[in-house]
Amino acid sequence: MSDLLKRLADARGVSGNEDQVRNIIIEEITPLVDEVRIDRMGSVIGFKKGTKSDRKVMLSAHMDEVGFIITKIDDNGMLKFATVGSIDSRILPSKKVRIGDDAIPGVLGIKAIHLQEPAERKRAVKAKQMYIDIGAKNKDDAEKLVKLGDYAVFDSELVYFGDNKVKGKALDDRVGCLALIEALKGTYPYDLYACFTVQEEVGLRGAKVAAYSIQPDIGLVIEGTTCSDVPGVEPHSHSTRMGEGPAISIADLASYSNKKLVSFLIECAKNASIPFQIKEGITGGNDAGEIQRSGGGVMTAVVSVPCRYIHSPSSVADLNDLNNTIKLVQEFLKGCEAI
Repeated sequence: MSDLLKRLADARGVSGNEDQVRNIIIEEITPLVDEVRIDRMGSVIGFKKGTKSDRKVMLSAHMDEVGFIITKIDDNGMLKFATVGSIDSRILPSKKVRIGDDAIPGVLGIKAIHLQEPAERKRAVKAKQMYIDIGAKNKDDAEKLVKLGDYAVFDSELVYFGDNKVKGKALDDRVGCLALIEALKGTYPYDLYACFTVQEEVGLRGAKVAAYSIQPDIGLVIEGTTCSDVPGVEPHSHSTRMGEGPAISIADLASYSNKKLVSFLIECAKNASIPFQIKEGITGGNDAGEIQRSGGGVMTAVVSVPCRYIHSPSSVADLNDLNNTIKLVQEFLKGCEAI
């Protein structure tokens, strides 16, 4: 499983350009399902026919990650860009990136501190003031390697370290993709649709289309979510805590979790002795926001793996939390048909 997590997390998949991740997922799930299809948005849907029921359960995890898109090539060969998804511009200077299908190396740059006015040094630099340096001598040189519309992704490999921890650029939401693949190894009485969605980071777009086409009875979203148990954050402000198990959501800015499903998730965790936590706070949103409102409405819930430093080159997760999230999803699937 660790090798698959590394393949998933290291693959390049900025929103709108998920091909590399998609290919890995198709390869992994094809032996596990009755049908694999790619919808018009590009989401992968693995269908597993139920053994005795036509009820539909939809699992969702998004394939895409935050990143950048090239918007201009200056005469000096520097690349201007726009961010894709929500990224804190304060983390960007000096970060390494890979651009386009050929993974051209580049570095995010700003004006050197020696050249900044005193007032400039006190302000956070905005992304629009930055550029990507690919070592080109001029525009013509750069255009041999990069074109407008190319995507760029953080150049950061998955690393296992410390006390059963892992860091990588796209744990949000390759941890969820891994959980879906593991879930497809089971057999269920109802029809199961495992949806690996696109463009979540830019507006939950893939989930909206997938849910509309499936029209499920129940939806469960598996995410990587903010973990704020770090120095400088008071305990009462922790949304989740690393090492305390999967986080079950009550609500966020995009959706309210179905109370029956939340109660069932808690029951599953307790019966199987799986540690869990309730996600505190209602910031953010995920695919549940569109799944819940699809068609005539869908009973929806969310389970997440806590991830520190999310939307950065170095998100950190606890492998125990990931493994327990996978177990909780599997326990949920065993009995959710009765809800």
